[in-house]
Amino acid sequence: FPPTLSARPAGGTMSVVEHVREMAAAGLHSNVRLLSGLLLTMSGNNPELFSPSQKYQLLVYHADSLFHDKEYRNAVSKYTMALQQKKALSKTSKVRPSTGNAASTPQSQCLPSEIEVKYKMAECYTMLKQDKDAIAILDGIPSRQRTPKINMMLANLYKKAGQERSSVTSYKEVLRQCPLALDAILGLLSLSVKGAEVASMTINIIQSIPNLDWLSVWIKAYAFVHTGDNTRAINTICSLEKKSLLRDNVDLLGSLADLYFRAGDNKNSILKFEQAQMLDPYLIKGMDVYGYLLAREGRLEDVENLGCRLFNISDQHAEPWVVSGCHSFYSKRYSRALYLGAKAIQLNSNSVQALLLKGAALRNMGRVQEAIIHFREAIRLAPCRLDCYEGLIECYLASNSIREAMVMANNVYKTLGANAQTLTLLATVCLEDPVTQEKAKTLLDKALTQRPDYIKAVVKKAELLSREQKYEDGIALLRNALANQSDCVLHRILGDFLVAVNEYQEAMDQYSIALSLDPNDQKSLEGLQKMEKEESPTDATQEEDVDDMEGSGEEGDLEGSDSEAAQWADQEQWFGMQ
Repeated sequence: FPPTLSARPAGGTMSVVEHVREMAAAGLHSNVRLLSGLLLTMSGNNPELFSPSQKYQLLVYHADSLFHDKEYRNAVSKYTMALQQKKALSKTSKVRPSTGNAASTPQSQCLPSEIEVKYKMAECYTMLKQDKDAIAILDGIPSRQRTPKINMMLANLYKKAGQERSSVTSYKEVLRQCPLALDAILGLLSLSVKGAEVASMTINIIQSIPNLDWLSVWIKAYAFVHTGDNTRAINTICSLEKKSLLRDNVDLLGSLADLYFRAGDNKNSILKFEQAQMLDPYLIKGMDVYGYLLAREGRLEDVENLGCRLFNISDQHAEPWVVSGCHSFYSKRYSRALYLGAKAIQLNSNSVQALLLKGAALRNMGRVQEAIIHFREAIRLAPCRLDCYEGLIECYLASNSIREAMVMANNVYKTLGANAQTLTLLATVCLEDPVTQEKAKTLLDKALTQRPDYIKAVVKKAELLSREQKYEDGIALLRNALANQSDCVLHRILGDFLVAVNEYQEAMDQYSIALSLDPNDQKSLEGLQKMEKEESPTDATQEEDVDDMEGSGEEGDLEGSDSEAAQWADQEQWFGMQ
């Protein structure tokens, strides 16, 4: 090296720093890391070797290479040193004006942006889960100098920290700069900004560009999504999806699948997930919900295959870990489900499905207070998802906190409106208190009037009829519910009722059907085995069967037992999904 490397050598040859810059621009990160590290050591041993601007550049390029290698803490330290160098450089340039020589001009033009350095530092902090530090570094950038990506990152960080007003301001600034930033639109809608106000921010771009007339309908659809109006959201997205230009859009199909799931229509949810998966075999988003639904139906082999396929696509997303966790949960391996749920949360702390999985595993392991924390966090992230509230209420009931469960169920009823799902949830809590049995009956009747095929309402009504020993009414209710659908739990409960009225042969048939739908259903297997052993049951045996069948949680044996199998069955209603 020449005595000084700060200027371009004679003959127009590039300086060594310019070589580093070119390699960085070419994406040769490992090469940049090695060379810049050596040059920084040389600079430390001989401070006169490089100019202040070149030291700044070397520090930034070195930090960038560390960022690329995911050494975020080391990168932050180098970015910090670079900013200190830049600060010193700014002071010297104020004291000593530019001499105007040819060498300084290209250097000053090629200096890495200080704003970009701060953005990279914020990225490092988010990867290190130091959100407060990320917010602090971005907050230090004057508003006028903030680029759209800085405002977007700030908006997301503010939202996560619960600073909603600041988040709304930042999202709006993104839209002012980039009116087609759809994720920013979703961010505003999720923070309760009215759909009409959001649409007004995009009206000019819609009118000026052809074939964008669908955008206003898209905004309307997701406004319904974020207010919890599932029915109108489904209808609006269906109208979009039917338009020839947007037919077979994977994102719209995924949203539809999720909405059907939230509305308790699992059959249509699975169909839409399958349709989206066929269109995009590498789809990851929403596959955690799809995996849960398959597991809930007892299709554990399909769940296992789905998990393997997702891991082959990416093990850096929460979804494959959640799907694998669902397989473990429904195989009654709760400790493994807990580990997999925790791993998913580590990868994505905003994964509602991962929180529900971990909460479910904790609850089944008897760690109810820890489970409550996870369900509360799920509610914070998804305030319009009923399954999150179901999980929390089940935890309250498990710890005999009926008052807290009643307060929560009433709040959900008022917040999300009187539909079959909220009515059934409130009735579930009322069934726990002898004083509110009649109220439970009224609520369930209302729910079944709205949706006669809603499985959770049917199961709870059957529980009530079992308590009142109205077995014939229960049989009629279950037969009616099974007329247009086939469900393992309903067939099993029908078998229990048939045993109570001495219809043993048909009871065996119902248990067999239940097991054909879910071979892992322990209660159906126990019922069938009991029938096979006792071809002519005595009255005492019949009485025992009736006692066995009384009251279970939503998924089935009508009242809960202390066995692990019963805990697993009861878990279904609050594990998280409808």
